[in-house]
Amino acid sequence: MSDKTDLEIIVEIKELLQRLVAPAVASHGGEVNFLSYAAGTLTLQMSGACAGCAGATMTLKHGIETMMMEYIPEVTSVIGEDDVVVNPYYSDDPYPA
Repeated sequence: MSDKTDLEIIVEIKELLQRLVAPAVASHGGEVNFLSYAAGTLTLQMSGACAGCAGATMTLKHGIETMMMEYIPEVTSVIGEDDVVVNPYYSDDPYPA
């Protein structure tokens, strides 16, 4: 069991996202934003070029999740949600022109 509060863990997560993740994904036109943390599960929003990108799952699971679990042992899994508002691959029209 961790002696850290959820708030302390969230601060650590946000710092890691800003320091290590943001520059790497920004270089490819992407953005990864904190959504929530509860009971070991970190939820991130994949935005920009990351939203809807086939490689985003690899980045999320083999990059971000591995790093988070190494630096912050309280994080046991990371899930991502696409930001459909700024998803360059998303269209609500099933038959685009």
